[in-house]
Amino acid sequence: MIVPQAGATRRRGWAGLAGAFLFTLGACGGAPLLANPPLAIAPPPTAPATAAPPPDPVPIELPRDDGPHHRLTEWWYYTGHLVADDGRHFGFEAVIFRAERGDLPVSWASHLALTDEAGNRFLYAQRSEIGATVDRSPVAGGQDAGFDLAISGLDPTIPESLTRSPWQLAGSDGFDRIEASLSPQEATAAGGTFGLTLDLGAQKPPALHDHDGWIDFDGAGGSYYYSRTRMAATGTLSLDGASVPVTGIAWFDHQWGDFISVGGGGWDWFAVNLDDGSDLTLSLVRTADGSSSLVYGTFVEPGGRTEHLDRDAFTAESSGSWTSPTTGAVYPSGWRVRVPSQGLELTLTPTLD
Repeated sequence: MIVPQAGATRRRGWAGLAGAFLFTLGACGGAPLLANPPLAIAPPPTAPATAAPPPDPVPIELPRDDGPHHRLTEWWYYTGHLVADDGRHFGFEAVIFRAERGDLPVSWASHLALTDEAGNRFLYAQRSEIGATVDRSPVAGGQDAGFDLAISGLDPTIPESLTRSPWQLAGSDGFDRIEASLSPQEATAAGGTFGLTLDLGAQKPPALHDHDGWIDFDGAGGSYYYSRTRMAATGTLSLDGASVPVTGIAWFDHQWGDFISVGGGGWDWFAVNLDDGSDLTLSLVRTADGSSSLVYGTFVEPGGRTEHLDRDAFTAESSGSWTSPTTGAVYPSGWRVRVPSQGLELTLTPTLD
């Protein structure tokens, strides 16, 4: 996923089937040859029936729905821009994914990334983990009251993973915290070390996408989706051994639903904070043949009112490209975005290829 730096002015199994097979060997007289009679095996207890969940969609309720859900796919996703006291600019990403597949243990994955504009470099690392211990989310009054997720990437084949500090994302009702840093081994692989300790506070009400926070993926399922589009960020960036106080702005996305994958041909996703206090997000999902299968957006006014944008309400055209020297894949890089209903014409230029 390419997250553009946006500056713009506007108005300004084999399933465990456990079976016991008992064979009784009898002589002509019918007496068993074995000294002991056959064992009487009690059937396993039947799990109590649970009520079927209500059909989708149901209203989003916060902070309850800040927490994890028993769905196939879910993520908590931060991107943002940070400024140091000396004027240096940075971009960051911190995300945790959750996957639930039948009776298998819950699995998790996490990405941590930093764009160092002055240093002209992009650093990233990733972790994965299996099991419920990642989830430390709070409960109040018998229901979820936020999220608290800590992923260390425990792997018995990697001794370092048994002692390294977890990456933690936590929040409730728009008051969030990120604590994450690369271990020495991760820093070596990334070509540099960095970490984030950030407190975030929402400056607007949550934006429910497509009016009520439910996105229909047609045959691919559906997803609940809300964003906190403008969060004030304060804290510390650790970079190459130095601790740098930073302030900035962050965007938080929380999405969950019974879908596995969409966008076999890729996608473009934009999260843009404008100077007049308005925010814009656009999502363009492509099928394998390159056609657009799912296109929508949300415009958020400075006061927090939202406007749903369908595929006819905006355009997003690539204005350049970048070719990966590693894979040879060609990616769009630079865009022109127009939202006529808002009088918006934006030029988005990446600060780093």
